Amino acid sequence: MKKFFIFIFCIFAFSVNADEKKTTFSKELFDKAQSEGKVVVVSSWIKYCTSCASQMKILNKAKNEGELSGINFDNIEYFSFDVTNKEIANLLNVQYQTTLLIFKDNKEIYRSVGETTKDLISKAIKSSI
Repeated sequence: MKKFFIFIFCIFAFSVNADEKKTTFSKELFDKAQSEGKVVVVSSWIKYCTSCASQMKILNKAKNEGELSGINFDNIEYFSFDVTNKEIANLLNVQYQTTLLIFKDNKEIYRSVGETTKDLISKAIKSSI
């Protein structure tokens, strides 16, 4: 019985994480944001990755609320993509899930893998604006 409840919990936890993730990145939107002079934040994920979900939760909340630790998101665009999408992964030279990239003035200025803490993510974004 205990194994059954653990199994049900795992199924529920994984399905919740999977539902929150969707690819919002497109080359056209990425190029448009850069041509408008915006700072572009991109994160990669994979279906059942809990650290990806943590990173995306912080960034989606910041995008939806318009701020992260005092950083106004008016001039920041946030995109995410499934790292198994090889076309996007190759374009951005991303090999791992939970990769966080920041672009400014058409150049990559920040890259990290596995960063999921709100303070360090906001520090990286603050340093780019």
